[in-house]
Amino acid sequence: MGSAVVVGAVRRRWRWVVAAVCVCLLGAVLHTQVAAKSYRATAEVFFTLQYGDSASDLVQGATYTRNQVASFARLATTPAVLGPVVDDLGLDVPVSELAGRVQAAAPVDTVLVEITVTESSATGSARVANAVAASLADVVEDLAPEDAEGRPTIAAATVTPAEEPPGQASPDPLLDLAVGLAAGLLLGLALAWGRDVLDSRVRDADALREVTPLPVVGTLGVLPRGLGRRPVVAADPHHPQAESFRQLRTNVQFLQVPDASPGDRAASAHVVLTTSSLPGEGKSTVAVNLACALAETGARVLLVDADLRRPTVATALDVEGVVGLTTVLAGHAALDDVVQEWGTSGLAVLPSGQIPPNPAELLGSPAMGHLLEQVRARYDHVVIDTAPVLAVTDGVVLSRAVDGTLVIANASRVRRAQLAESLHALSQVGSRVLGVVLNQVHRSEDSYSYQRVPDAGGADPRAGGTPDGPARTPVPLPPVPAGRRG
Repeated sequence: MGSAVVVGAVRRRWRWVVAAVCVCLLGAVLHTQVAAKSYRATAEVFFTLQYGDSASDLVQGATYTRNQVASFARLATTPAVLGPVVDDLGLDVPVSELAGRVQAAAPVDTVLVEITVTESSATGSARVANAVAASLADVVEDLAPEDAEGRPTIAAATVTPAEEPPGQASPDPLLDLAVGLAAGLLLGLALAWGRDVLDSRVRDADALREVTPLPVVGTLGVLPRGLGRRPVVAADPHHPQAESFRQLRTNVQFLQVPDASPGDRAASAHVVLTTSSLPGEGKSTVAVNLACALAETGARVLLVDADLRRPTVATALDVEGVVGLTTVLAGHAALDDVVQEWGTSGLAVLPSGQIPPNPAELLGSPAMGHLLEQVRARYDHVVIDTAPVLAVTDGVVLSRAVDGTLVIANASRVRRAQLAESLHALSQVGSRVLGVVLNQVHRSEDSYSYQRVPDAGGADPRAGGTPDGPARTPVPLPPVPAGRRG
């Protein structure tokens, strides 16, 4: 479960991981370029006890020497050893600073002391290492006890002189890049997972299930650039997003009222309201494209712009919006006088008209109820766009008079609490919510593309056919209610 959560977070926020890796790798490269170079050279000093000639004396001497070697290693960084080195080499550094560059270690069960010196130059590191080894040998022989003849009992010799190192010890480019890559991956995974945990937006169906048991009626991706507000179903009918709207159309066609009797008005009428929780979630775009997709089936479709705060349908379809819904509700014109035909597929548009001072009261008036009765009798499908639920009460008021409501949830904008609040507001007035449409869901569109390649004769892709063969007989669509065009 934990790995699945992390993998899901990385798939959604892989850019964060890539950015973290790039930043850390860039830091590693900069560190390699600007860090001071250093070189290391190592010399080895061998110690032996000059006491006795018998085998027993030699064994005792070796044991004694091994016990003292650790002390000799610590002696290598003392002023007694490093002071003569500074004087002999003429180094312009204090003894304490030189001690920080010298490391001495005694391998276990040996009588060797390894002296490693780090310097800014390869030649300097070897020269200082050999000088420290020689000084350590002198100091140990001076401090060792003397035998009866006045000779030191411990002898020291440099068995492995330090040589000039062939390359720098630090910075190590490969090591720095490996550390940067590992740090970037860990940081990126942590950022992706943390951001995903803190993100309360309704990103997908899994997040939606945490808010409501309502079904996902449709999942829509990001619309292609360059369309503006024009419906993609009409402007680019073969685009994957156009197919997404047709799938939404199919789902809406098959939605039925539970326990509806054969004579129930709502069972045969299709008056659908589109709304959202917040402004800018794409409810108007969904309404326009859904209406266009429904009209493609040959049904008579009416698109009503009931967003009397910020109407956009007239602009999206490039129709006259001065007269429309508010004109009819005010009694200044009849329905037939303001409805405008759009395209050649049987889509009728009722723009919003002039923005009134009392939109909620107008949408909840008996005149609006009478208008809905009229359009139910004349059209097979009616799609109504209205204002966001949390912004104003218009959508909640109008949702009581329609057959069903589609709530648009923008995956990049709406939070789970906001969606839950809007669904609760609709349920409080007894509205029938058909489901939720997830909008602006980021996904790879290549997986959803299945466009026909024109043949050598230049056949129109819209005439049918697939990339695998000639045109086939179209599969019949579900029957539409009585009154559709033949």
